Amino acid sequence: MKIFDRYMIREFIGPFLFCVSGFTVVLLSGLLFELTDLILVNEVAVFTVSKMLFYRIPGIAVMTLPIATLFATLLAIGRFVQDNEMTVLRGSGVSFPRLIMPILVMGILISVLTFWASEDIVPRANHEFETILRKIVFSEGIPVVQENVFFHGGDDRYFYIGEVDTKTNEIQTVLVYELDTDNFPSITSAQTGIFQDHTWVLNDGVYQELDEEGFVQFESRFQRMEIITEQEGEVYLGNQRSVDEMNRKELGEHIERFQRGGLKVLSFVVDYHLKLALPLAPFVFALFSAPLALLGKGGRSFGVVISLVILLVYYVAVSLSRSLGVNETLPPVVAAWLVNTVFAASGFVFLFRSDRLR
Repeated sequence: MKIFDRYMIREFIGPFLFCVSGFTVVLLSGLLFELTDLILVNEVAVFTVSKMLFYRIPGIAVMTLPIATLFATLLAIGRFVQDNEMTVLRGSGVSFPRLIMPILVMGILISVLTFWASEDIVPRANHEFETILRKIVFSEGIPVVQENVFFHGGDDRYFYIGEVDTKTNEIQTVLVYELDTDNFPSITSAQTGIFQDHTWVLNDGVYQELDEEGFVQFESRFQRMEIITEQEGEVYLGNQRSVDEMNRKELGEHIERFQRGGLKVLSFVVDYHLKLALPLAPFVFALFSAPLALLGKGGRSFGVVISLVILLVYYVAVSLSRSLGVNETLPPVVAAWLVNTVFAASGFVFLFRSDRLR
């Protein structure tokens, strides 16, 4: 069995590496096509565009890992089925779950790799990419902040901007979280605002002071408030972070801050849980697709077709489940883990019934 395990892993690694490299090149080519406009239209230096392309490689590569695991699982096992090697091994008394154990172990290892890269490498690379892009956009006179981002505003002050009107440069749904020297946080929320001349001008809002347990001990409404800062507007370009630019810990800290201010950030809460759920996709794909490979006698063609079907169903289901969580139809944790749970449970059922398929 040790010889067979090595044989199975070798059959898996070939298609896996081919898919990772192939899909990465294809996706990078599409991104390069979009970035070419920056060179031709915005007259951005080729070196700058090359840096942006480089910073996107980690995110794209991690995106291909679950897809490559699915393809490699179906192609590797499908090759054994097509050549009747799987029939011989199963006929000798070895159970199918034992035969695909190397594939499942590879799925777990790839999931661990995906999670580590998604937490450590990808957020930093995405932040560098977005910072360069923001500077390019800012040079054209677009508002200094983007919508749906968190950023540090200096002096223990954190901002959340919900929406940005690119025509008037007005920001909407603004939340400012600030710690003072006594560790009593204060929350300032405003309907609209604007940043100009080192000053945040906020309109139609509420100022609240909280105690250490998060309860409101002072509240005051205002029509206009000015927050003066010594920072230039361009400084905020490097401080802004979207969900893709934060790891799970950083996102959790921002969620905790702004939930204390009464802001509903359900989309970020769902994404927080998805940052743990989605990296498990390689293992889930391996578990779910391995028994399905027994049904195909068409070899590689069957593997490719069924892979595309599984990918379509999985990612459409994840998108739908996330939407249900954001709209409070499902609890955030359920919305994030629902699809993985269904696929994994189905995979276990298929796996333990697989020995009945001859």
